[in-house]
Amino acid sequence: MTPRIRLAAPADAAAINDIYNYYVPRSTCTYQEEPEPLAARVSWLAAKGPEHPVTVAEAEGRVVGWGCLTTFRARSAYRYTCEDSLYVHHALHGRGIGAAILADLVARARALGYRAIIAGIDAEQPVSIRLHARQGFVEVGRLPQVGYKFGRWLDVVFMELLLPDGGPEVGGAASVTPARAPAARPGDGPMCANQ
Repeated sequence: MTPRIRLAAPADAAAINDIYNYYVPRSTCTYQEEPEPLAARVSWLAAKGPEHPVTVAEAEGRVVGWGCLTTFRARSAYRYTCEDSLYVHHALHGRGIGAAILADLVARARALGYRAIIAGIDAEQPVSIRLHARQGFVEVGRLPQVGYKFGRWLDVVFMELLLPDGGPEVGGAASVTPARAPAARPGDGPMCANQ
């Protein structure tokens, strides 16, 4: 099955919601515990701007999956980083739909000038982890026991895809990447933990 990926339209809200809500009571692929009301999905879709596209995968005349790019964090310094989400109809796994959606999201993120795409994936979702790894995402961290669903604690795996051409150029010898940042010393200035 080769799906056609396109931007979502308002008429797709019900199909998007049906695909998503199937997983809410059954899976840790979403940490939402109550089904999303259709009215909330309609509002969510209407509020999406061009910098955070929602796409659908269409095959044989119906929506078979969807994906989106969202804000990673609200503070302005994160404006070149986005987060991806994608869901495939539960009866159509293993047919390349998720790969097509994710490849399209990556292409859209590049075209929009993003520098990084983040994926937060439940550790019990190895298919999603492998899907992202095949697109070049690498694991950059794990948060143990940050979710609680189905009577158990859940871990989140964070994966990242760097898009080297995204974002503004960093110039001058004074720029320091986080990996080479000097250790803080007493008196160096404020230390922050909530970024």
